[in-house]
Amino acid sequence: MLRASARSLLEKECPSTVVRKLMDDERGYDPTLWKKMAELGWTGLVLPEEFGGGGLTYVDLVVILEEMGRVLLPSPFIWTVMFGETLKRAGSPQQKKEMLPKIASGELVATVAYMEPGGRWDAQGVTMEARREGTGFRLEGRKLYVPDAHVAGRFLVAARTGGAGERGITLFIVDSKHPGVTVTPLKTMDQTRKLSEVAFTGVHVEPEAVVGSVDEGWPILAQVIDRTKVGLAAEMMGAAQKVLETATEYAKIRVQFGRPVGSFQAVQHKCANMLLDVESAKSVVYYAAWAVTNEVAEAPLAAATAKATASDAFRCTANEGIQVHGGIGFTWEHDMHLYFKRAKSSEFTFGDASSNREQVASLIGL
Repeated sequence: MLRASARSLLEKECPSTVVRKLMDDERGYDPTLWKKMAELGWTGLVLPEEFGGGGLTYVDLVVILEEMGRVLLPSPFIWTVMFGETLKRAGSPQQKKEMLPKIASGELVATVAYMEPGGRWDAQGVTMEARREGTGFRLEGRKLYVPDAHVAGRFLVAARTGGAGERGITLFIVDSKHPGVTVTPLKTMDQTRKLSEVAFTGVHVEPEAVVGSVDEGWPILAQVIDRTKVGLAAEMMGAAQKVLETATEYAKIRVQFGRPVGSFQAVQHKCANMLLDVESAKSVVYYAAWAVTNEVAEAPLAAATAKATASDAFRCTANEGIQVHGGIGFTWEHDMHLYFKRAKSSEFTFGDASSNREQVASLIGL
């Protein structure tokens, strides 16, 4: 029922014509559709019921994200969920009371300012400083490729308050309109994702802005990243499924040399490989969703495996989908290039397949 309702809404409200329109829209998403998603409970799906959420699990969330991936929905959904998950896990009672109901209702759009010019997704990549200033902290530095920063009301910012590595990272909530915060939109390959550079110049925040404990932010962020990897992998899986369906349908109706191109063995092999990639990704992603939902010990391993598998599957499927379509697949008018570009941008978010496989190797002691 969840999948049916999601597909019904998204196919109606977000066909490729709307996606292309939003690519040229400065906001990059449709506030009207966002409101409808919130009314269906999607924005608060995994938040506690006491804060207006649905109290459901990441297995349920994966279903929604699959359908979003199918239509390449331009939306700040994943990042707002990531922000809410952080507050759910480590936020103070006041932070939860103030912001979680707004997330659940769709009133608050939020994002995570994490990556820096160093281009690393691990703890060592967080170098932006947060120095003590009076009773609070002074943030200085910049974050790159912050998704939907231009429309977000709040940022979750990871900054270094202490030593090196995983120790000494603190999480802060910063209002996007705070003096000293500058958001600069970036030009990117995937125009369905709006990314920005966010500069922090003498941004003073009070102790109430800290999420969790000072210097102890990385373990929290790592858990949230694992869950976001699963969500992103689910979105990629749904998009790959749509590419497979589109390519195989085209192979049945496109006639070459007097016969459908799908009758040629070379095309059949491509479609079979695409199916294998998609089905393998599904198995891994749903297992990872179960793992993070139940907080099992191998959840980080499952999340990294899901991200690596989905990254490879979506990239390869999008590439093969263009090949099956032949010349028309290379044109701007056809939607295949939109899926290929989304595959590339999603692949590098939270580390590409290779970096996640390195994490898998580390977790199993190789």
